[in-house]
Amino acid sequence: MTHFLPEHRVDVVEETSSAREDRITCGIGEHLRFDTAGIETYCVAGWNATAYDACVVGAAVQFCDHTKRRRSTDWGRDIALRVPVHDPDLWRSTSVSDALHDALSFLTGDRWRIDFARRKKHFASPREAPFDFPSSCIVMPFSDGLDSHLAAGLLQRKHGNALVRVRLGSKASPRGQSPTSPSRAFASVPWRVSYGKSGSVESSARSRGFRFALLSGIAAFLCGSRRIVLPESGQGALGPSLAPVGQAYPDVRNHPRFTAKMEGLIWTLFGHEIQYEYPHLWRTKGQTLSTFLESCPVDADWADTRSCWQGPRQVSVSGSLRQCGICAACLLRRMSVHAAGTCEAPETYVWENLSATRFEDGAAPAFTHGEPTGALHEYAIAGVLHLDHLANLRRSPSSTAAIGRQAYLLDRSLGLDERDTQTKLEGMLQRHEVEWRDFIDSLGPRSFVAQWIARGH
Repeated sequence: MTHFLPEHRVDVVEETSSAREDRITCGIGEHLRFDTAGIETYCVAGWNATAYDACVVGAAVQFCDHTKRRRSTDWGRDIALRVPVHDPDLWRSTSVSDALHDALSFLTGDRWRIDFARRKKHFASPREAPFDFPSSCIVMPFSDGLDSHLAAGLLQRKHGNALVRVRLGSKASPRGQSPTSPSRAFASVPWRVSYGKSGSVESSARSRGFRFALLSGIAAFLCGSRRIVLPESGQGALGPSLAPVGQAYPDVRNHPRFTAKMEGLIWTLFGHEIQYEYPHLWRTKGQTLSTFLESCPVDADWADTRSCWQGPRQVSVSGSLRQCGICAACLLRRMSVHAAGTCEAPETYVWENLSATRFEDGAAPAFTHGEPTGALHEYAIAGVLHLDHLANLRRSPSSTAAIGRQAYLLDRSLGLDERDTQTKLEGMLQRHEVEWRDFIDSLGPRSFVAQWIARGH
């Protein structure tokens, strides 16, 4: 029986052009906006048309991912996309096309069919702003999150100005830097995507991983670096694929198997060899935070980072933006802070009190958004059960094969010894289990979190 996936057909078009009759229009300048200031920070040593085309592809993939809702009974979608580029022969070549489709399909769980047309109008290169990079610079994708701040602090302490941040979050790069300082390069995402009147209709946003990996790969090519350091801990990089949520396709956006595919794409596009590195892969976030606090004791800015998945409308209290405190990302953060022996102000989170007996009683008294059993409640349950599932993996006979298979796949992606890989993976999972149990115990046996875990078991 033929399995039909929901179709999504999109044509990216230049100004004054239109999509084909059976296609959705994604207009450059209307839906895909390329920020001049952002692009200029990528002009580190002369602009490259292929780098610009890669940005168009990245923005178009983001548009497609957010404008077609996934069905509740079937994860995958059939996405047909056409993009105008300067050199369609390069993008249609077997090596580039195969690498692009392989990376996207593996990341998103969708069936992608991407074709390329020749641009009618060449992109006008912005002014060049050469930067003075160290001879052996290290690229790191840098968001507003805790992992980014910790990893960057530790790297800068060791390598100084050799660290080049590719900024992926909403915060601007530091001001007052020299125009030729590496800290001024890659200062923001060079594109913005508008999804039309309906806005984004799909929240899974797996294309986010493609955007992060692509921009850091482009940056490494432009500044002549071969090293891209990823800040994620083992829980963030491996946890989502080891303990997937419900029937969702495994989240591999930070997984070495995905970045290995992106290494191949960057090579076929630019002829530039890169390697994504994972210095914290075998550690928990709590261990990384502990190391950071020991190495950088006067740096308190880590507490201002943001881990929450929720938008401002969902997590504002009396007009002040907070983090929800109960999604999987927030729970991992709170567990890690506890494991590192430090603390945050209760007002950091909407759910100030995880020790409350009832879920709704844990929120700040002034919080009025939504119903007690609404979307935030579902996010909270999913987050708790994901972290608890991850903590029980080593003890579950049915998961033994999954851990072994993960070690085998990591061995192939990272070029490590399989037995050593499995030992390190089990060690990270054991440490996660210890930290999670200690965190839950600190909340008390009557907390709503402890009650959910008991029911889940």
